[in-house]
Amino acid sequence: DLFTKYDIVKYFGNTMLLWLLGFIPQIIVSLLFASWFTDIRLKLKGTGAVKVILYLPNMLMASSIAVLFGKLFAVTGPINHILGTSIHFLENEWGIRLIIAFINFLMWFGNTTILLMAGMMGIDTSLFEAAEVDGATSSQVFWQITLPLLRPILVYVVITSLIGGLQLFDVPQILTNGTGDPMRSTMTLIMFLNKHLYSKNYGMAGALSVVLFIITGILSLVVFKITGNDKRKG
Repeated sequence: DLFTKYDIVKYFGNTMLLWLLGFIPQIIVSLLFASWFTDIRLKLKGTGAVKVILYLPNMLMASSIAVLFGKLFAVTGPINHILGTSIHFLENEWGIRLIIAFINFLMWFGNTTILLMAGMMGIDTSLFEAAEVDGATSSQVFWQITLPLLRPILVYVVITSLIGGLQLFDVPQILTNGTGDPMRSTMTLIMFLNKHLYSKNYGMAGALSVVLFIITGILSLVVFKITGNDKRKG
């Protein structure tokens, strides 16, 4: 019944799309910030304060940020007032998807930056010094030294982010009042599960939980297989 009576494939697609829209810019920006903050040649000042500011959104409740953005992007909200328009951001399919993705990006890129910085700081500095002596450029150092040695942290970040993305619930639930509209374009798997729990259809909710567990396991194994296995035969 789960696969024949309901659009579970559509909801899975929504969930993965919302995760990717937030995660791709998140990992790019986090890598940039982490590489800047750990590059001793740049001699940046005030990095401690910047790190705190970057991490602050992660300490806030997702529900409170969702309510804030719901007010900001309402038809009569500040964004439309500043632009002098009356755009229905929350009623547009891609408008609300991008808002949800931006909230997820805003909340988690600081945490990802800290994790990547920890990984970069664990790399032997003599490797960077040797590369500098050999005349390697900053981009060559990043792609040939930093990124390969950062692989274990990257695998951890991708898998934990994927698990969190599959469990996406509170932000779209609040912004759409649990409907997943427009046209169920933001209905996620956990929102769909919550609907069954609310209607006390515990059997279907349990079935969806098992399917979600299997999907999470399969995708995590795929990510680990693609990014985690770096054994080369000599």
